[in-house]
Amino acid sequence: MEKKHKQRIVERFPEETYEKEIITLNIPDKYQYMDEELIEELNAKVTDYL
Repeated sequence: MEKKHKQRIVERFPEETYEKEIITLNIPDKYQYMDEELIEELNAKVTDYL
């Protein structure tokens, strides 16, 4: 998710996102669906938030 996607979510769901932290993982949009490298990067970045 990029900053622009985060902003769209906040604009569309202001009540639901009020005082909530929305995390952007800053993963480049260069991967194909179910790419092993993408899965590894997601696992590495998401673990701290689960």
